Amino acid sequence: MHPAASVILFTTLSGAGYGLLFWLGLWLLAGRETLPDLALPALAVGFVLVSVGLLASVAHLGRPLRAWRAFSQWRSSWLSREGMIAVISLAILVALAFALVAGAARGRVDVLALALCVAAALTIYCTARIYSSLRPIPAWHNAWVLPGYAVLAAATGAAWLSLLAALVAQAEALRMVALASLALFVLSVVVKVAYWRHVDRHGAGVDAASALALPAGSRVMPFEAPHTEANFLLKEMGFALARKHGRRLRRIVVMLLCLAPLPVLAAAFLQAGGVLAGAIGVLLAMLAVLVERWLFFAQARHVVMTYYDARPS
Repeated sequence: MHPAASVILFTTLSGAGYGLLFWLGLWLLAGRETLPDLALPALAVGFVLVSVGLLASVAHLGRPLRAWRAFSQWRSSWLSREGMIAVISLAILVALAFALVAGAARGRVDVLALALCVAAALTIYCTARIYSSLRPIPAWHNAWVLPGYAVLAAATGAAWLSLLAALVAQAEALRMVALASLALFVLSVVVKVAYWRHVDRHGAGVDAASALALPAGSRVMPFEAPHTEANFLLKEMGFALARKHGRRLRRIVVMLLCLAPLPVLAAAFLQAGGVLAGAIGVLLAMLAVLVERWLFFAQARHVVMTYYDARPS
């Protein structure tokens, strides 16, 4: 599939934003935040990340001004469901911010924090299901896509929260989130490696022989190309990435994911330089996810490409 920059930004930024909001909601539910010193900056950063990500996804549409029509297909479309829950989560975010500024009762803050956690988690789930529900793309239609996206969203969200905790000198929050981010980044490496092995083992799942109901391994070659010039399918679904480049980029993703929690841990336990270390951790985490997202699209093969390339995949 063509790795469009708009979709890469959407999945990266919105995932980090909702991961941040999820962790903030848990922090508020734990009763750790009595003053809005950490909560309000986290809500603001989460709002910016989510909004920029959603705007990038709208820009990917052929006619962005018609994006509102997607909301009408919520019964069958995960994209529509994701959009609806995203709007609801932003409304909850604004309500929670007003409640914190106004010094609302603890019970009201807890209800809004719980609602924010649920809405953020549901949005992440729906975003992952947009891709994992597509049966014509075997690299996406498998059980590893959802946990892979969710754990990366949680890990990058934790990295952002640790940076904000360092900025406002919330030492307790910084230590707790740093330990959580370490576990999440390690888990993300495990999940992504398992996903890549699954994709490499199963390939496209179909070839020209299976399409013709011939025995597995039969050699089927087209007499000539379907047409003489490139078309929309080749442009959007025929992106080719050399295997050696794919392996190199995978190693870069693993390296960045392994390095990302180290500055976060340093920010939690260093007496000085915590903000700089936290910023480096966020940078490494976001770079890792950007490269991973690019690979996620670039290495996905639509089964329609079998029509153009009859070699077994």
